[in-house]
Amino acid sequence: MRARHGSGCIGPRLGQRELKWVTLGIAAGWMCCSVAATAQIYPSKPLRMIIPAGPSGGVDTISRLIGQPLGNALGQPIIMDNRPGAGTMLASELLAKSPPDGYTLLMATNSHAINAGVHKNLRYDPINDFTPVTLVASIPYLVVIHPSVPVKSVKELVALAKQRPGELLAASAGTGSGTHLAFELFASMANVRIVHVPYKSGSPAIVDLAGGHVQLMFSNVINSMPHVRARRLSALAITSAKRSELAPQLPTVAESGLPGYQADAWYGVLLPARTPADIVTRVNRELVAILKSPAMREKAATQGAEVMGSTPQEFALFMRNEVQKWAKVTSALKLQVE
Repeated sequence: MRARHGSGCIGPRLGQRELKWVTLGIAAGWMCCSVAATAQIYPSKPLRMIIPAGPSGGVDTISRLIGQPLGNALGQPIIMDNRPGAGTMLASELLAKSPPDGYTLLMATNSHAINAGVHKNLRYDPINDFTPVTLVASIPYLVVIHPSVPVKSVKELVALAKQRPGELLAASAGTGSGTHLAFELFASMANVRIVHVPYKSGSPAIVDLAGGHVQLMFSNVINSMPHVRARRLSALAITSAKRSELAPQLPTVAESGLPGYQADAWYGVLLPARTPADIVTRVNRELVAILKSPAMREKAATQGAEVMGSTPQEFALFMRNEVQKWAKVTSALKLQVE
């Protein structure tokens, strides 16, 4: 009887303990499955792409060009968030402080790399606070002037600047922007003194140039070509290493009296640092497929852009090289600011 009583009492107690552990095991299993399912269904909500410039400019155009097809490929809409100002630093800082969950992207430009050499006290690390996804496109600048400026070539512009040192005003998309450095490199190589006038972004700068408030600008093709076609501005040269199919009649700056000169704008997608590798791989795969499609290449070409497409590793190396390259230029030109 005692044995039966004992076994009868012990048996239920063991069953309760086993039931407790089984219940905990099932709960843990459900949690693991839930986490795995969450990771597998990325993205499960709309994404946001930060654009470090105002509407209608070059970076905005490229961002929107890839935004819709990328959203279609990922199965979620991508909200375009224009955040101009501070030579793209506001947008970069915003991304650096965003959660690394793959839902916030940045369309970075060459200004992102330039800022590392210009500004000594950045509130983010231009390399370590970001995860490169892919290079998107490369676009040259045009040397554009207001029609009231009495020159028809880069050589004549240089001669005029030497005759009137400090009188000509050159607009840019902001201190440390690609348009600023393209101008400073030109002024240094040509040995001329032209006053730099920084704007919040490229769009208001080109509008003021067309209005005659400043005399010249190194502006990307997307921003400046509509004004050139409407004859509100005159184009003197292009900053790429070779002539563009979009404007084959325009000489390069290098062949216009400054051999070795070259300055192009580039665009690339970044995610915050520590974004999971599987998310980076997914976004890269979809973007590269979009960029390599004939339709996208044709659309980009009409804007004067050459689409790129790269691995995250290739883009990471490219960015490091760009930071080093422009740090040397800004140091030589003494363009560092606190």
